[in-house]
Amino acid sequence: MPLPPLVAPGPPLTREQVRRYSRHLLLGQLGEEGQRRLRAARVLVVGAGGLGAPALLYLAAAGVGRLGIVDDDVVDGSNLQRQVIHTTADVGRPKVDSAAEKIAALAPDVVVDRHHLRLDAANARAVLAGYDLVLDGTDNFPTRYLVADVAAELGLPVVWASILRFDAQVSVFWSRPPGTAAGVTLRDLFPAPPPPGTTPSCGQAGVLGAMTGQVGSLMATEAVKLITGTGEPLLGRVLILDALAARWSELPVRPRAAAPAPRTRAELGYDPTGAPAGSLAAAVAAAERATGPDAASSDAATWPGGAAPGGAAPDALTPATPSITATELAERLSDRERGADDFVLLDVREPAERAIVAIPGAVSVPLGEVLADPEGAVHRLDLGRPGEAARELLVHCRTGQRSAQAARALAGAGVRVVDVAGGVLAWVADVDPTLPTY
Repeated sequence: MPLPPLVAPGPPLTREQVRRYSRHLLLGQLGEEGQRRLRAARVLVVGAGGLGAPALLYLAAAGVGRLGIVDDDVVDGSNLQRQVIHTTADVGRPKVDSAAEKIAALAPDVVVDRHHLRLDAANARAVLAGYDLVLDGTDNFPTRYLVADVAAELGLPVVWASILRFDAQVSVFWSRPPGTAAGVTLRDLFPAPPPPGTTPSCGQAGVLGAMTGQVGSLMATEAVKLITGTGEPLLGRVLILDALAARWSELPVRPRAAAPAPRTRAELGYDPTGAPAGSLAAAVAAAERATGPDAASSDAATWPGGAAPGGAAPDALTPATPSITATELAERLSDRERGADDFVLLDVREPAERAIVAIPGAVSVPLGEVLADPEGAVHRLDLGRPGEAARELLVHCRTGQRSAQAARALAGAGVRVVDVAGGVLAWVADVDPTLPTY
């Protein structure tokens, strides 16, 4: 359904602004007043990556007066396949700086706020509260739920999207839209993150670069519609893109019936922030603790609304897994070649990841298979009988998040497990810099 404009009109347009935005002014549904609303709008884009890159460029080109960018990462060569706001010369630079410079070159009168940080319990509310609208272009579940929950409490609309391989989803969430009985949030579509190990990240499964342009541009379109009150936004609807079939479909989203409060780590007595159980701060803190490079596969117990099997919180109740560095692994691999050591090195990444780069001497069982049947995985690895005679198992992934999950599951099956801290990225950085990364 149509909604009233989100932002009041700003000052009259200058002569140069009339010329610059003339193609908007020709649109009867938007016009001069709509352009003044855009000039007065404050939009926060969380993530300057595949989705944030095109969204930022089109929001700046549309004349949004103030753009905030949240991203704690730096530009990597593997980003350039889809993150079109960055260039080869930007590799190694903070994404917020690279993006801000491109926006300044495109639209010098747009004010850009650089938030070079990771959203957490201490800053999420303060950052989001300074804006009229949020675009969620993040790539991991903890941050998605963090943004969704904080925005819902603040009453901010969220333009949301998710992409993987050749598929995408786009929607608008708003806990308190004007003139309607009830809003919808991310938790009405997905009440809690998926079970651990069931959904890979783009860094694990890949993504079609051009598709991020389609979806990011659609996010910018929804933002313009909300700001100006033009057309009918995607509130209460989810657009689903199958890029291989070149087909869009649509699903309705309705508010969930009242449900019991989700179990969180705080309710289980584990909350190092000291926040009251069930509070937003506690939920945000739980999400922040799970956020990391491989967080799309993080343990559900660390997400607000998630719960570990049996209601336990693994990190709180399970002893930490022993770990070694990539350099120590290289030494042990050398010893194994000489017959002075005996262990199995397990890579729990997906086969496509191993095709890009692999640590020599590792065997492969993807994380999903390990978590689905830990004892079966142990049998396949031929470690010997549990006990003193069994060989030690060293586990690695890309950065260490997935291997930590696998280590917990395999330790529960009676195996002596050691986690390789930092995974393949640490191996490339500290042992063999000639290898590619992703």
